[in-house]
Amino acid sequence: MTEPARTSLGPPVAPVGLADPAAQRPRVRHPLPPARWPTREEAARSRWFSPIKIGRRLVAEERTWVPAMVPWRATEDGFVTPEVLEWYARFAEGQPGVLVVEATGIRDIASGPLLRIGDDRFIPGLRTLVDTVREKSAGRTRLFIQVIDFLTVRRRPEPEKFFGRYLEVTDALRGQVALWLDDRRWREAPDANVREFLLAADRVTLEAVLTDRELEALDYGYRERVWDMHLPHIRELPQVLPGLFAEAARRAREAGFDGVELHYAHAYTMASFLSRLNTRTDGYGGSLEHRVRLPLEVLAAVRERAGEDYVVGIRYLGDEVVEGGSRIEDAVGYGVRFAKAGADYLSVSKGGRFEDAKQPKIGEAVYPYTGESGYECMPTVLSDARGPFGRNVPLAAAIRRAVREAGHATPVVTSGGIGTFDQAEAILERGEADCVAAARQTLADPDWFRKIRLGYGHLVRRCEFTNYCEGLDQRHKQVTCKLWDRKLEPGAPSVKLASDGQRRLTPPSWSLPAPG
Repeated sequence: MTEPARTSLGPPVAPVGLADPAAQRPRVRHPLPPARWPTREEAARSRWFSPIKIGRRLVAEERTWVPAMVPWRATEDGFVTPEVLEWYARFAEGQPGVLVVEATGIRDIASGPLLRIGDDRFIPGLRTLVDTVREKSAGRTRLFIQVIDFLTVRRRPEPEKFFGRYLEVTDALRGQVALWLDDRRWREAPDANVREFLLAADRVTLEAVLTDRELEALDYGYRERVWDMHLPHIRELPQVLPGLFAEAARRAREAGFDGVELHYAHAYTMASFLSRLNTRTDGYGGSLEHRVRLPLEVLAAVRERAGEDYVVGIRYLGDEVVEGGSRIEDAVGYGVRFAKAGADYLSVSKGGRFEDAKQPKIGEAVYPYTGESGYECMPTVLSDARGPFGRNVPLAAAIRRAVREAGHATPVVTSGGIGTFDQAEAILERGEADCVAAARQTLADPDWFRKIRLGYGHLVRRCEFTNYCEGLDQRHKQVTCKLWDRKLEPGAPSVKLASDGQRRLTPPSWSLPAPG
C-alpha cells in the first residue's frame, strides 16, 4: 500500500510500519579469513579427513559434510530430473564424507519443484540419484536424504482478493465493526457490506476490527501453526506424522540411501512442535517434555520401520532467535533426549523462522530467512562485530558437551560460515563437533574437499559469503553461485544455462593438474 486509504471516519492514516530488527544492527563488512592450505600429507593426518562411525555399521571416510540445500531443480510434481542428477553429481565429484540430499516432502501433495518421497512412484528416480552419487564419488561419499513436513503457507494477497474472497466474515468480526462504528446494525450486516467496508477502511480501522491472525493473513499471507487446534488436520498431526515419516524412511532405504535425516529445524512442522511458542494443550505442547514428545515418537516410528542398523539423524535448531522461541537450553535438552532415544547423529542449525520474516511483496510468500533469525541461519560478510565465520559453532559445542556428559557418543555436526581447513580442523581439535559441514563454500566449489585432501587447497574457489545463492532461493529460482560465472564465456555451447539464460546451471569442472 503506497498511499493511505480514506474512509468517512476521519483523515487518512498512514499504514503502520513493520520493524526489522536486523536493519537496526550496526553492520561491518568483514574480510574473508586468511586461508592456509595443508599439504596432502597434513590433510591425511588431520581430524577433518579422518573416518567416523555413524550409527551401528556405517563409516564415513572423512568428517567433511555437505548439508541439505534446495536447488529448485525437481519437476513441479516432485520427481528427479536430469538437472537434479547433475547438481548432486557435481557435489559427489568433490567426494565429501557425507552428502545430504535436499529437504524432500513426505506427503504426496503438490509442493512445486521440490523433491518428494510421499509415494513409491518416487523411488525409481531417487534410486537413480543414489546410483549417480555412488558412481561420481567412486563410492567414497555416504548419501543421506533429508525428509520434511510443512504446513500451509499462502502468498500475500491483494487486498481486493483478501476482503472479497479469503477473509471469513464471522459474527465476531461483525461485532468488532459494530463496536468501532458504534452502530449495532453492523451485527446483522450482510457479508458483502462488511467486505466492502473493510476494503475501503484505513489501517487504524483494520487494526481495530481484525484479529492479529487476520491482519497477518492480509499483510503476509495465511500461514498455519501446529497449535491451530481448531483445524482438524492440525489436531491430528501427532497421529499422522509418525507414519508418514516412517514410510518416507522405508522408501529412502529401498532407494539405496545410506540414511535419512529428519528435518526438525527452521520454520517447518517438526521444528514448530519443539518451539517454546507451541501452546498445544493435548500433551504435545507447553512444557519441554510435551514439545519433544512428537519428535521422539517420529524418531521411534522411523527406527522401527527402517531398521536398527539404518542411519537416522536429526537436523534441529540450537536457537530459534525469535521472541518467545526456544533457546540453547532447550536445544541441549532435546539433544540429550534424541541421543538417548537412538538418533545416530545431531546436525545443529540456527534460526530461519517465519515469526520475524520481512513482509513479502503482494503475490509472494513469506520467506523465513529474511529477518534476524534468517540472518543467524546464513550469516554474511556484512555482519555485526562478531562476524559470520563459525558463528553458530558454540551451539553445537554446548549440545555436544551435554550429550557426552549424559554418556552418549552421538556425533554432532556443526555448520555456518565455515570455509577454510584451519577453521574446520580447530573446531574438531577443540571438541566442539565431530563433523564440520559447509553448504555455501561447497556450492562455490564442489571440489574443495577433494582439492584440500589431495594437496591442491590453493586452487579452492572461496565463497564470498554474500548470499547471492540465498537470494535466488528466496525467489524460487534455480540456485547457483555467482563465482561459477567468472568462467562463463557468453554463447559457449558446452555451458548449460539456468532457465533465465543468464547463469551457469552447474559449476565449472575440475581435473587434477598434469604432473610437472
